[in-house]
Amino acid sequence: MTAPTRTAPDHGSRSARSSQELIRAEESSLAHNYHPLPVVVARAEGVWVEDVEGRRYLDMLAGYSALNFGHRHPELIAAAHRQLDELTLTSRAFHNDRLAGFAEGLAELTGLGMVLPMNTGAEAVESAIKVARKWAYEVKGVAPDQATIVVAADNFHGRTTTIVSFSSDPTAREGFGPFAPGFRVVPYNDLAAMEAAIDETTAAVLIEPIQGEAGVIIPDDGYLRGVRELTRRTGVLFIADEIQSGLGRTGTTLAVDHESVRPDVLTLGKALGGGIVPVSAVVADREVLGVLRPGEHGSTFGGNPLSAAVGTAVVDLLRTGEFQRRAAELGEVLGDGLARLTGKGVVGYRCRGLWAGVDVDPALGTGREVSERLMGEGILVKDTHGSTIRLAPPLTITREELESSLAALEKVLG
Repeated sequence: MTAPTRTAPDHGSRSARSSQELIRAEESSLAHNYHPLPVVVARAEGVWVEDVEGRRYLDMLAGYSALNFGHRHPELIAAAHRQLDELTLTSRAFHNDRLAGFAEGLAELTGLGMVLPMNTGAEAVESAIKVARKWAYEVKGVAPDQATIVVAADNFHGRTTTIVSFSSDPTAREGFGPFAPGFRVVPYNDLAAMEAAIDETTAAVLIEPIQGEAGVIIPDDGYLRGVRELTRRTGVLFIADEIQSGLGRTGTTLAVDHESVRPDVLTLGKALGGGIVPVSAVVADREVLGVLRPGEHGSTFGGNPLSAAVGTAVVDLLRTGEFQRRAAELGEVLGDGLARLTGKGVVGYRCRGLWAGVDVDPALGTGREVSERLMGEGILVKDTHGSTIRLAPPLTITREELESSLAALEKVLG
């Protein structure tokens, strides 16, 4: 697929400089904590983005699932515009008229009873860790300051100092110690190892139902049910990090729904803000989140009226089931297409809904190199470790657009 080109519209000062000039300016003035592809996006709508020169690209990354509903979804934009004309921030020092509806809707959607609104995914995970520890001391009876949490190797839960303390990724960890104690790392998809790590100090098990950053690693059938049974039997909380996997991405509202599992605690983010504002949440039953009391945890922007309005609109979109169905149906197209490419440059893949990790033959290039070649064909993806790329298009993508991206992948691997 060749990227369509058209004359760039006049956007004033935003496109007064070329892509290369803007990239050089970023490299000079921004910290180098990212290595983005050399494209400078100026406009976007639906599944398409446009750079400052007017070149168009099909977005097959969707902001790491933050854009599940596409760029500038009209219902989400309308909700944001309405709220911008009314009220944007009160802090939690006061009530606001949008927060109750957001919390009620999200609790109903997830089947859990109480919501703790935050901003970013990492904040949600940090908050869940605090809640689990507090629950362990007040409800389970763990000795003060002795609570432990079992996590999985190759996890990605964020980049705060606490979270990288239990990361097994050297890039995330090296140079950022000393690290927080209280975490036990076991292999992913290994129930026996998890059970061996649980003892009387264990507050919770924290896992991703599907490991995103690791390359969309899908556990064996029955693993999540096994985690649920194990945590219930041993009296510890099951925290499911659905920040990337949740809210329609895998063909169900939550990835745990594939095994009909109900965790004790959910962390949500990314798509919850509709690609407009950062919104995250910890969702749990009252017996768990009820351990928090005024002053023990908070966030100035968490639960602000603008975020609550957008988050409510996101919940309303998911209530229809349309996006979950689209992800499931088009996920079959994606999986079939990757199966056809296996042995033709693809050496392995994992696909659940509209989310896939694709392992490219290392002889054909690194994941970064393949991503750059796809960019040349008008397709935007992002690499992860080694020669693996991730595909996570907006759930609004059409079958034709999805098939054209697979054709582009076949071309660059040929």
